[in-house]
Amino acid sequence: MSTPQPGDALRTLPDSNWERGPSSHAEHLVEAGHVLQFPNLPFALEKDEQRFLDPSWSDGRSKNISLRGATELRGAQGGKDDLAALQAIIRRFAANAQALVDRMFPQYRGKLRAGNASLRPFAVEGRESSWRKDDTRLHVDAFPSNPTQGVRLLRVFTNLNPVGRPRIWRVGEPFADFANRFSPRLHRPLPASSFLLHALHITKSRRTPYDHAMLQLHDLAKADLEFQSASPQQEVAFAPGTTWVVFSDQVLHAVMAGQHMMEQTFYLRPTDQLAPETSPLRVLESLLHKTLV
Repeated sequence: MSTPQPGDALRTLPDSNWERGPSSHAEHLVEAGHVLQFPNLPFALEKDEQRFLDPSWSDGRSKNISLRGATELRGAQGGKDDLAALQAIIRRFAANAQALVDRMFPQYRGKLRAGNASLRPFAVEGRESSWRKDDTRLHVDAFPSNPTQGVRLLRVFTNLNPVGRPRIWRVGEPFADFANRFSPRLHRPLPASSFLLHALHITKSRRTPYDHAMLQLHDLAKADLEFQSASPQQEVAFAPGTTWVVFSDQVLHAVMAGQHMMEQTFYLRPTDQLAPETSPLRVLESLLHKTLV
């Protein structure tokens, strides 16, 4: 399984239908760290649904309008009928994303667990945040309050922009190179810290040594401005109507520009992969010579 080098991370596929198409058995590509791009696979909004691209439908407390499960809509405001229509849009996208990953990755059928789906109406540019939350800096996904305990993050994105604006990403070096670069700066968690964080409801589940290491890698990368500017990387522009799929816990990425996007997250255990040794968990365990879950 070849590892993509900067400038070679993108794989473009010709599919134009979520449920049917010429591409399948692409597990080896995403597990190797490639970003799968489908430039002819849009998520279509009806004419009346275009109004929901306006950020004013957000409740102002979240950058996303998300659907948890089948019925719990979060981050939105509006009348009952409007919220029902918003929910239907996000549910339809979630169904399309499920059909796509089931077709593209037969190894994962019945093993993927669907997380939240979301509509993201805000522009990336001009968003104020701390350096830790600044997603214009290269990073791998790791979340302080939501430990994954080694479970993979497979994500499906679609650019909905109605005026031709691409979604601009930077994609960085292979995960193994990144982990090797920063591993000498990793430190062990404090004794009993995982238990205390969970007991105090700071984390939703137990933070494992893997989660501790991934959070450090996330922060070390974002805090290192020389790494941000000088490390191997490529710029990728996802045009409106483009869908892309990536393991976001593995692929270093930064979101530089764009507005209006759909996203669906799936969770996958490394043991359910085609090649479990490519997972960040196994890469870090091999590099650090110890078990991390």
